[in-house]
Amino acid sequence: MSEHVLVLGTHNAKKRLELEQLLAPLGLQLKTLADFAEAIEVEETGTTFAENAALKASEQARNLGMWVMGEDSGISVVALGNQPGVYSARYSAPDATDERNNEKVLVELGNTPQEKRTAFYTCHMAISDPSGEIRATAEDYCYGRMRFEPSGDNGFGYDPLFEIPEYHKTFGELGPSIKRVLSHRSRAMRKIRSKVQDLMASGSL
Repeated sequence: MSEHVLVLGTHNAKKRLELEQLLAPLGLQLKTLADFAEAIEVEETGTTFAENAALKASEQARNLGMWVMGEDSGISVVALGNQPGVYSARYSAPDATDERNNEKVLVELGNTPQEKRTAFYTCHMAISDPSGEIRATAEDYCYGRMRFEPSGDNGFGYDPLFEIPEYHKTFGELGPSIKRVLSHRSRAMRKIRSKVQDLMASGSL
């Protein structure tokens, strides 16, 4: 089945691991941008997760001449007018770190009471064929709330602040096996997986 090659449009090793575990059962050969010296840096000029995911998929696919999955995700904090949203990765500065982004959100939330600290992660995925045409998309969400201080070393991004109320734990505390079931990324992946299977079955991918 190794002729089915899909490039994950990311350099993020933790994100790659998450996606690989979710796609592995399909028998795809998965690569990332790190495997291609000629990979380009796609500018995220979209104003929505869907636009950015499509850009990452189609521009990279045309560049590499391969099937590429683009993914854009981020967190929306309701009390902050759904910010940082599409700017999640670079919220505190263009060269932001996870720690500085988390600090900025905490400062902006201030003493906002717990019941008003609701937030949700969004993940949008888009798969492009080598010509740059988007052939499959999926979007899903994960709902929770923001803690008053970070907790836990698992995950990345805003995971140490993002609490799943049913578990009374953050994604940073819950660990990868539970996150794989609950996360916005895994939910979107479960939606798109059947579309990937259809593309494989039809001989497209």
